[in-house]
Amino acid sequence: MGLSVSKLLSGLFGKKEMTKSRILISSVQVGLDAAGKTTILYKLKLGEIVTTIPTIGALFQGLVPHSTNFFPSGFNLWDVGGQDKIRPLWRHYYQNTQGIIFVVDSNDRERVSEAREELQRMLNEDELRDALLLVYANKQDLPNAMNAAEITDKLGLHGLRQRTWYIQAACATSGDGLYEGLEWLSANIKRRV
Repeated sequence: MGLSVSKLLSGLFGKKEMTKSRILISSVQVGLDAAGKTTILYKLKLGEIVTTIPTIGALFQGLVPHSTNFFPSGFNLWDVGGQDKIRPLWRHYYQNTQGIIFVVDSNDRERVSEAREELQRMLNEDELRDALLLVYANKQDLPNAMNAAEITDKLGLHGLRQRTWYIQAACATSGDGLYEGLEWLSANIKRRV
């Protein structure tokens, strides 16, 4: 039955139209505390900077990015707090996740190895074995920020041979790089659907 409906719709609208339809992507956004996760969420959702406090637990948002002109996808996004006592709870938000957004504070050289450990621990979870990984190298506006290539090395991303990943230099407060990262995630998830 489903195949017949799919063939009918494909015949009516053509294959090109079907691939351009809006899809809903399930994703989880994690990273160490103070990396800028919630600032990114509100910049994408509202197009402006919102004063935030540390996320205790998780925020769930249905997100159609503010710049919807070029965005064919909506996102169901769990924005999960990054404090060390909350991190063991991350796994409760992994079910049905298609995309992982891992946010790194590019200016925090002292904790980048901690970020690497948490990322590796998370990627070893069975529920995330097929999820794509988008890394935002956030806070690129700061003068001592590590660039995306340096973050790639420090996180060991080149060693992720069985995982599709992408790193995007970003600045949550200006919005630089945010839409480009989501565009990559959206396009690559749509290829799998």
